[in-house]
Amino acid sequence: MGLVTPYPPGIPLLVPGEVFNKKIVDYLKFSREFNLQCPGFETDIHGLVEEKGDDGVKRYFADCVRVAPKS
Repeated sequence: MGLVTPYPPGIPLLVPGEVFNKKIVDYLKFSREFNLQCPGFETDIHGLVEEKGDDGVKRYFADCVRVAPKS
């Protein structure tokens, strides 16, 4: 996995080896909604892959090495 970096400001949100948590997922959801509601002011998030499904809906993915084991 590479860095997941919102731009601006260009500060990494996730670095290799870090575990996704709820705050990170919530931020990514907020960013997706902001991009949909404010065209022309989109935040580019380096490290996320955007794919458009057959249904026309955009989905976002980040490369992950493995799922963390449950405690």
